[in-house]
Amino acid sequence: MMNDTATDDEFYRAPDVDAYSLPGKLLRRRSVPTPSLPGAHRAWQLVYATRTSRKAPIPASGIVIAAGPISTTDKAPILLYCPVFRGLGGAAAASQLLTRDESEPETEFISSALERGWTVAVPDGQGMGLRGLGAHPFLAGRAAAHAVLDLARATLRLPEMLAAEAPCAAWGYADGGRAAVWAAELQPDYAPELDLRGIAAGAVIADPGSLAADVDGGPLAGLTLAGLIGLARAYTHLPVEHLITAEGRRAIEQAQTMTAAEVITTFEQTPLGAWCERPDPWNDPLWRYVLANETAGHGTPHARVHLYHGTQDMLVPVAMGRGLFAEYRTRGVDLSWREYNTGHAQTAIDGAREAISRLASYLRSPRLTRPPFTDPLTN
Repeated sequence: MMNDTATDDEFYRAPDVDAYSLPGKLLRRRSVPTPSLPGAHRAWQLVYATRTSRKAPIPASGIVIAAGPISTTDKAPILLYCPVFRGLGGAAAASQLLTRDESEPETEFISSALERGWTVAVPDGQGMGLRGLGAHPFLAGRAAAHAVLDLARATLRLPEMLAAEAPCAAWGYADGGRAAVWAAELQPDYAPELDLRGIAAGAVIADPGSLAADVDGGPLAGLTLAGLIGLARAYTHLPVEHLITAEGRRAIEQAQTMTAAEVITTFEQTPLGAWCERPDPWNDPLWRYVLANETAGHGTPHARVHLYHGTQDMLVPVAMGRGLFAEYRTRGVDLSWREYNTGHAQTAIDGAREAISRLASYLRSPRLTRPPFTDPLTN
């Protein structure tokens, strides 16, 4: 499954990465303009080494935006901004859109961080941006977390920034919130050297299996096909494509280079059972295993966490966010929760002010240190 980002720019040709390339190693960088981004002083597109869900080496791309000259950004906090789902391929990578005179859907949120003097690092996600890496592993939590955490490492190593000791935080909404949550859960073991002070995550897709069942066959049915493709990409070591029909393989071939909008429009109202040998492929034992592994809340963040959700969210049910909050609370996470009486899109806007205020507070506070979580029921 190959990915064409619809760009001939050689910068986005995926370089070879071997097992000796440390995660976060800078492989390529260049200074770029960000004409549509208020508050930006200077920006760099990066290609860096990261790891797949199975920890195999892979390159990824992203963008780092400085709010001011080096004299004012030395050790400035770094915000890892995790974008919403952009697609399985296509020309929708944030590191590309932010350098063009066209609308980047999350410009306002990124600008709000730049206004505080923070450096903002935005990962494209594996399979987005760079050519020839296959479809983006949508809904694969570990892949998303690795891309986020390794971009933090790459940003700290960027010679122009002099930011080797800067604290960082992460922020995202929906699938971006999922990436932020997974990054917080994996950071203590995967990137313990990072000074991750906290995260803010809204409408977190904590349980992909439940979400897939809710949207399958409806206006957003294309997201279930995208999830099938993304998770199959992440779990290539398992025979996860055993249920897909010949017609389904043709649909996958068509969808794997599409943006999110194209996937949703093309496969609207089409149930996943149309591409599989059974109407409920998520209930196949192998897929139940995959989805169980992709449920958030298995790890314990050692950073502060702010979760928020809309009570009228018709895409990601508020019960999903409440469940993650409850799980983190049992694990002793330093935690806050906010509900908004609005739907999915409006909550992203309404929740932004408090999210960035919480992040500012976390970045001013000392780094949390705590022992790994121990379940009292097993000891």
